[in-house]
Amino acid sequence: MAEKVVIIGSGPAGWTAAIYAARANLEPLVYEGAIIEENRLQGTLPLGQLALTTEVENYPGFPSGKSREFLKSALPEERQPYWVQDNKEQPSHGVNGPELMELMRQQAVNFGTRIVTDDIVKVDFSRQPFVLTAREGQTVEALAVIVATGARANYLGLPSEDKYKNNGVSACAVCDGALPRFRNKPVIVIGGGDSAVEEATYLSKFASTVHLVHRRDRLRASKIMQQRALENPKIKIQWNRGLDEVLGTDKDGVTGVRLKSTVDKQTETLDATGVFLAIGHTPNTKFLAGQLQLDDKGYIVWTKPARTWTSVEGVFAAGDVADSYYRQAVTAAGTGCMSALDAERWLAEHGHL
Repeated sequence: MAEKVVIIGSGPAGWTAAIYAARANLEPLVYEGAIIEENRLQGTLPLGQLALTTEVENYPGFPSGKSREFLKSALPEERQPYWVQDNKEQPSHGVNGPELMELMRQQAVNFGTRIVTDDIVKVDFSRQPFVLTAREGQTVEALAVIVATGARANYLGLPSEDKYKNNGVSACAVCDGALPRFRNKPVIVIGGGDSAVEEATYLSKFASTVHLVHRRDRLRASKIMQQRALENPKIKIQWNRGLDEVLGTDKDGVTGVRLKSTVDKQTETLDATGVFLAIGHTPNTKFLAGQLQLDDKGYIVWTKPARTWTSVEGVFAAGDVADSYYRQAVTAAGTGCMSALDAERWLAEHGHL
């Protein structure tokens, strides 16, 4: 028998969709992703990008306070992060990324959501019910599908970059830029497009100096963005430079970078407490294999304003997999809610409820 709704993905969008779908008695089935090395390396393990983040200050409802007691009461022991059980120091903001995602997951479970810890690697949206195939070979039929697989930040692939992720290395200035470790300290932004200039401009509100590192002698950003960077006294552009290594210590995290010239063999070292990668994101849509309309960057296209509809009736998209602009946990959660409501109404209109 076909499932009423299957949700693919387990970030804020996926779990919010599951919460709303479960409360609507749709009995959602979530494929949260497989715990395998391939997913670890590319940043697509279960619980989404927030699970790779430490401090979360901008998700509503979590001011500073004693979150440990709440986490111990809200989560079963086997799902409590080790630092909760070990009574590690509490974060000043009240919650961190993995904790927030575990709470979302548990809230979905509490309403009856079923979870499969596997990836969907193939879909057939050409027939109804839809057919989804998991990595381990199992198939499931679904009357409606919500795709919430997110987008992963692009990194350069340096070992030192990976070592200091969430300890000074970030791919989201809006998420992390206001943290104490970056305030009134020099930071590095890698990139030369509009996103890089936007990140640098945002960080200039907090950092003492923002070094914008670009491999060429001119920015790829639009003219107005270039002007914004050139006129900002806190932004210093490091032309014809690339990131050679992130420097730091286990105790302090990032302490600086080594840059390498792209025109000769010269290197130089800059002090910094943070390195922000702004070289794009990759939406996790490869498994769709042409089954849905995508834009030129690979993001799923919403085919109707203010709706999460895709190019296939009965298939909905939520979160960063369809959003190349905002890419925030709260906006992902919002579209997760929308997708569940859209799916419920579509199922009702087609006599499935």
